[in-house]
Amino acid sequence: MWQDQVRGARTTYRDGVDQSNELGDYLRARRDLVRPEDVGLTSSGRRRVPGLRREEVALLAGISSEYYLRLEQGRDHHPSAQVVDALARVLTPDEDAVAHLHRLARPEPRRAARRRREHVSAGMRQLVMSYIGTPAFILGRYLDVLVANPLAIALSPCHREGVNALRAAFLDPEPRALYADDWDRTLSDLVAGVRALAGPETRDPHLAELVGDLSARSEGFRRLWTRHDVRPCTSGATLLHHPQVGPLRLNYEKLAVTGADGQVLVIFHAAPGSDAARSLAVLADLAPAGETVPGAIEPSAPLS
Repeated sequence: MWQDQVRGARTTYRDGVDQSNELGDYLRARRDLVRPEDVGLTSSGRRRVPGLRREEVALLAGISSEYYLRLEQGRDHHPSAQVVDALARVLTPDEDAVAHLHRLARPEPRRAARRRREHVSAGMRQLVMSYIGTPAFILGRYLDVLVANPLAIALSPCHREGVNALRAAFLDPEPRALYADDWDRTLSDLVAGVRALAGPETRDPHLAELVGDLSARSEGFRRLWTRHDVRPCTSGATLLHHPQVGPLRLNYEKLAVTGADGQVLVIFHAAPGSDAARSLAVLADLAPAGETVPGAIEPSAPLS
């Protein structure tokens, strides 16, 4: 059955023409998440929707109910900046989400994307491999691991070249054990980060295929994706439970690779002199030496 759902996801982009309603989908998702009391309304009686009614959003935004209905249904794709700001005040206080809503309302025209292979430059590959005592790897635009140093692989086999980080997070049991304490937050941040990276490019057929596959296979992914959370994740801290060296409290940085079409360099690091730093040194001694296999990979190849 999941194969049928994947094929259904592809219908959002047919013959090079966008068939989706990203703006309307976003408005419906965010409306469902806002409680009446969050915006100063009194919730009385039985409500048939989990969040706000359409007419309530329209009233709070100062637009007509008919116009708001047209926006949700995709019959009007280009509201003015003033209308978008008014809707944002009702539906989200987050700056990243507001910027995302503006991008959805003013998407750039795009041509049909052709499947392309992702390459890591020789210089970036050398840089990743030069981090001897620091786990480092590069993710492509579809969250495929393009290159990883031995310590990153020793930290988690899911960092191995060719693994898709999004698939691994929802379909592989290994990351759940590693991120036991922060698992829910990790999944939420990962999905929100994908939306932030993609923006209106969720119309990209390669991403649609990946999302359709995971939506069919994972109820958890489906629930998080339909929330339409948008949250870039560039740095933070997490507690990992490694089977060989025990708990590791690490910081991480995600750095955009300039001119590399959505590639991100991910680096984990520990505070100098900390227990985590000492554990990383032990793990580095255990990690097998050697280069990863060079070359390019197909983006987001579906699991068999």
